[in-house]
Amino acid sequence: MAKRVIFFYFPDGAASPTNNGDLSQNFHPTGSETSFTLSKQLEPLATSIPGTSYKDRCVYLSGVSMWGFDTGNHPAGARKLLTGRNAGDGLSIDQYLAGTVGASSPWHHLYLGAMATKDGTGGSNCIVYPDGSGNPVTPMDDPRVAFDSLFGGAPGQMGQPAGPDPSQVSVIDGVLDDMKRLQAQLGSVEKSKLDVHLASLREVEKRIKAPGMTMGPASCQSPALDPVSNGDLKDEHMFPQVLRAQMDPMVLAMACGLTRVGTLQASHHTADLDMALFPGTEMATLNPSGMRSHEASHHGSTGDEKLTAFVAQIRWWVAQYTYLLDRLAATPEPGGGGTMLDSSIVMLCSEVSGGNTHSHDDMPFVLGGGAGGAIKPGRLLQFDNQSHANLLLAIAHAMGQQVGSFGESSSGPLPGLLA
Repeated sequence: MAKRVIFFYFPDGAASPTNNGDLSQNFHPTGSETSFTLSKQLEPLATSIPGTSYKDRCVYLSGVSMWGFDTGNHPAGARKLLTGRNAGDGLSIDQYLAGTVGASSPWHHLYLGAMATKDGTGGSNCIVYPDGSGNPVTPMDDPRVAFDSLFGGAPGQMGQPAGPDPSQVSVIDGVLDDMKRLQAQLGSVEKSKLDVHLASLREVEKRIKAPGMTMGPASCQSPALDPVSNGDLKDEHMFPQVLRAQMDPMVLAMACGLTRVGTLQASHHTADLDMALFPGTEMATLNPSGMRSHEASHHGSTGDEKLTAFVAQIRWWVAQYTYLLDRLAATPEPGGGGTMLDSSIVMLCSEVSGGNTHSHDDMPFVLGGGAGGAIKPGRLLQFDNQSHANLLLAIAHAMGQQVGSFGESSSGPLPGLLA
C-alpha cells in the first residue's frame, strides 16, 4: 500500500504532431509493456542524477482519456483532471484522500503552486475541488508563506502564517526533535543521508527567508530563490527557483509526517510564461524570445519552430518532475524500508493531451514511485480509450481506499495497473 501521493501538474498538455506519423515526436514511449523506449519529451527521466534513471521506476499510461461531453478546451480539462467529472461538480481525488488517508495528519492536504494564481483564480485556473460546487481551492503560491505555515505556525487544511516573525526564527529547529527520533531508528547509511538532507534544508530556509542575499552553491541541489527583482515571485526569471522552493518543503512535510497528500501546480492552463527567460535551460537557447508557452503549444509538424520550442518546454517540465522523484529517492523512508519514493505515488498530469488540439483523449499521464508495492513500475500500459476516472480510482485503491467508484468511473480501477 502506498503511504503518500503527490499530483504534479504542468500546463497545456504535451506535443503530439499526429499529422506526420512520426511517433518519436509524441509524448508516450513506444514498444511493449516491459521493453519500451522513452520519447524525446520523456528523456529527462532517463538522465537524472548521476547513476540514477527513473525509466524503470515509473508506469507510462497510453490511451487514457478524460471522457465526457465537456471536451475540447483547457478550462474543462482543468475541472475534470482530478475530479473525474465534468464541470468539476465533485470532489477532486486529492481532497477525497485528504479526508480518508490524510485525515489523521496535521495537514490533511498540502496544495502548493508556482505562479498558479499569477493571473487570478478564475477560469478554472486551479485544479483542486473540495465539493460539488464547482469552486476550486486556491493554492499557496508563495514558498516563504508555505514554508512558515508548515513549520512555523499552527497546522491546518491550508495553513496560515503564525507565531513570531518568520524572518527571524529558524523553523527547522521546530522539527529537529522529530528528526532526531527518526535518526535513532535508522542505520548508519540512512542516518548519514538524513544529516545531509537536514543541512540542505537549513540552506533552503536561509534562501527562502532572505531571497536578496548572495549565497554559495546550495547543497544536494536544494532550491534557492534567486535575488532577481528583490524576490518578486511573479517575475518569470524566477519561476524555476520558485517551483523548486515549493518541491523541497513538500517532500520535507511528508518526511516529517505533516501530510500524506499533496498537489503541486506549476502555473495554470493556457499559461503565458516566456520560458525562454528561464536561465540556463534548453528553452533559453532554442525558444525564440517572447514565444509564450501557450503559443508554442499550438505547434505544427516536424521542423515547425513552435513544435521545437514546445518539445523543449515539455522536456523541462518532465525534468522538474524528475527532480521531485530525486528528492523522494534521496530521503529515507521514515521508520526504515527503503526510500520515500519506494512508498509513494507521484502523478505527472496536465489538463489536455495536446495544446495543439485541445483534445482530452490519450492524456500525458505518468505514475512514478513504487507505491509500497501496490503498483509495479517499469511498464508501458497501453489502453483503448480507458476513462481517467478509473485511473483516479486505482490511485485510491493503491492508497488503501477500496472505494467502489470515483468521479464518473464505471468499470473499476484501471485494469492491469494495480499489483
